[in-house]
Amino acid sequence: MNGRQRIADLEQEGEIAADYLEALLDIVDLDGDLDLDVEGERAVVAVVGDGLDLLVGSRGETLEALQELTRLAVLQKTGVRSRLMLDVGGHRARRRAELRDLATAVAERVKAGARPEKLKPMTPFERKVVHDLIATIDGVVSESEGEEPQRRVVVIPAN
Repeated sequence: MNGRQRIADLEQEGEIAADYLEALLDIVDLDGDLDLDVEGERAVVAVVGDGLDLLVGSRGETLEALQELTRLAVLQKTGVRSRLMLDVGGHRARRRAELRDLATAVAERVKAGARPEKLKPMTPFERKVVHDLIATIDGVVSESEGEEPQRRVVVIPAN
């Protein structure tokens, strides 16, 4: 598939997701604007507005579930499994910044003490952010251990 067609397919995923989310927002009587984008190899949909914490939940669990439901809505319409990323109220952007700070601090401690450090359980999104950052830091590597919902990142000295 050529690049233009892939982008068009991802844009279609975003449109389907937006339609699904607009209907959901109407049902739960919440106001929010939808921003659609394509980043890398995935459609990104952001629900922007005030008072959307209900859609995020504590630790982002509701957001993760809503993302999965939205992906299923896209699958139902297209027949293709989506990797769509959903953000609500800027939660993922804020969490990404927090996780970068955490991962950097943990990497420095692991390098200084030469001992592995286990992080608290995280969502798949959160673990990916940490793994991606750790991969850019010399002297440490990371792996995941455990089963959902207790799956966590372990930062280990390299070698």
